[in-house]
Amino acid sequence: MASSFPSSVIFCIFFWLSLLLGCLADGANKDPSKSAPGCDNPYKLVKVDNWVNGVKGETYTGVTARFGAILPLEVDKSVKLPAVVANPLTCCSAPSTKLSNSVALVARGDCSFNAKANIAQSNGAKALLVINDDEGTIEMGCDDDTPATNITIPIVMVPKSTGESFRKALQEGQKVEIGLWAPDRPVVSLSVAFLWLMAVSTVATASLWSEIAKTKDTEPRYDDFSPKSTSNGAEGKESTEEIINIDVKSAIIFVISASTFLVLLFFFMSSWFVWLLIVLFCIGGVEVKTHFLPSINELELVFIYQKKVSLPYFGETTIVSLIVLIFCLAFAIAWAITRKASFSWIGQDVLGICLMISILQVARLPNIKVATVLLCCAFVYDIFWVFLSPIIFHQSVMIAVAKGNNSGGESIPMLLRFPRLTDPWGGYDMIGFGDILFPGLLVGFSLRFDKENKKSGASGYFMWLMVGYAFGLFFTYLGLYLMHGHGQPALLYLVPCTLGVCVVLGLIRGELKDLWNHGSTSTPTASLGGA
Repeated sequence: MASSFPSSVIFCIFFWLSLLLGCLADGANKDPSKSAPGCDNPYKLVKVDNWVNGVKGETYTGVTARFGAILPLEVDKSVKLPAVVANPLTCCSAPSTKLSNSVALVARGDCSFNAKANIAQSNGAKALLVINDDEGTIEMGCDDDTPATNITIPIVMVPKSTGESFRKALQEGQKVEIGLWAPDRPVVSLSVAFLWLMAVSTVATASLWSEIAKTKDTEPRYDDFSPKSTSNGAEGKESTEEIINIDVKSAIIFVISASTFLVLLFFFMSSWFVWLLIVLFCIGGVEVKTHFLPSINELELVFIYQKKVSLPYFGETTIVSLIVLIFCLAFAIAWAITRKASFSWIGQDVLGICLMISILQVARLPNIKVATVLLCCAFVYDIFWVFLSPIIFHQSVMIAVAKGNNSGGESIPMLLRFPRLTDPWGGYDMIGFGDILFPGLLVGFSLRFDKENKKSGASGYFMWLMVGYAFGLFFTYLGLYLMHGHGQPALLYLVPCTLGVCVVLGLIRGELKDLWNHGSTSTPTASLGGA
C-alpha cells in the first residue's frame, strides 16, 4: 500500500531513535573510585554560599573529595568563614599567607589533593576550596603516597569561574566569606510517581485511542494538509489509515543498527546532532498533532467546519485544519525557543506524549513471535549498553550518550521529564521514549487480539499486560533506589513483566500457538522495512 511519505519517515526515525536513546531510567552513576582507610567518603554535591562585604551572593555548586570531614546537611549548621588565597596558589609547599580559621583557596595541579589538604590543615585552615582549571569538577580521590587518614577538614572542588570570582573580589580588597553545606539528594523523589502515571497513561491511551477518538465514517476528516488519495473504493478507504507492521527482520536490523550508531555517538557526539534531534522532534510533534487534535470528536467546531479557505501551497482547506496547523507550529516553535527554561518540560512532555501515541497507532506488532524477537533484542541491547559496556569503554555508553556528553549544553529531547520537586538540588526525573514505546507495542497487540477473540477484562490479555507494565515500571524505580541512583536499563524489568506475563498466560490458557502465529496467514498492510 502506498503510504504518506512524511509521516512514515518521521515515525520510523523516531521509533529507531527511541531504541537508540530511550531505554533508560535516569540516575546518577555509582561512585567508581576505590575505597581505602580515610578515603571512603561518598562524592556529594556541595552548596557554596558566599558573602562579599556582608552581602549574600549567588550560591555556587561544588563537589566533595573522597577524604576529609563530612559537611553538614543543613544550612543553619554550616559555618561562615573568611576566604584566603594561598600563596603559592597551588599550596604544594608551606604558604606565606596566614590560613588560620579560614577557607583556603588553592589551584589544582603540581601535587596531589591529599598533599594540598595536609599543608592547608597544618597551617590552620578550616576548609579547603580547590579551584579546577576548567569549567566543571572532577572526582578528588586519594593518593597512595600521601596519607589521608589524618585530614579532618572538608575539601571541596569548584569550577574555574567560581574560584576566579572569589579571587577577583579578594584582589580588589573586598571581604569574602564562604559557607559550605551538602544536603542529601534523594535517590528517588516523589516526581517519579508523576512520571510513572504519565508513562502508564500514555500506553493505555495509545492502546485505547481508536475507541477514545473514534470518528464516524460519515463525518468529514479535518486533516486537509495530508496528501490526498485519488484512488477510489477500498484502496481510497485504506489510505486514510496508515499501518506499519514490524517483522522479525526489521526488529533485528533495528537493534544492530542502533548499537552501531550508539557507539558512533559515544565517540563523536556533538551539539549539531542534538540540534538535529530537536528539529526532528519539533517536526514530528507538529506532524502528529495535526492528526492528533482533530481526531477528538469533542473538539469539533460544527459551524466553521464546513468553511474553507484557499492557500497557495495547500490549496483549499478547512478553517479548522488551518487553525490546528498554526497552533501546532506555534507550540513547537515556542518550546524550541524556551527549551532551556524551567517550564520547558511541559511542552517537551506534551509533544513527546502526542508523538508516542501517534507512533503506537501506526507501528504494530502482528504477533507474539515478532514481539519476542523485538523485545528480547531490545532487552539484551539495553542491559549490555548500560551495565556491560563499561568493561570495554570504561563507562556506560548508554548513560554517557543519554546525558548528552560533548553536546554543548544541549539535552536530548527523547525523554519525558518531571522536575524533582523535593530535591534541594533541583533537576529532573526522566524516562526514555523506548521504555514506553516497546512495551506499548505489545500492549496494543494484546488489545487487538482481545477484540478479535471477543475477550475482555480478566479473561483477556490487555488488562494483565497493563498491570504488568505498571508493576514493571515500579520495579524499575525500585531498582533505581536499591542501586543508589545508578541509571537502570528499564527493559530489564519491563520485558519480563509484559512479554513474560503474556507468554505465561498463553501457556496456561492453551492459546500460545494462536498468539505466536496470529496474523501469519493475512497479508500485512506494510512492513517497517519497506512499504
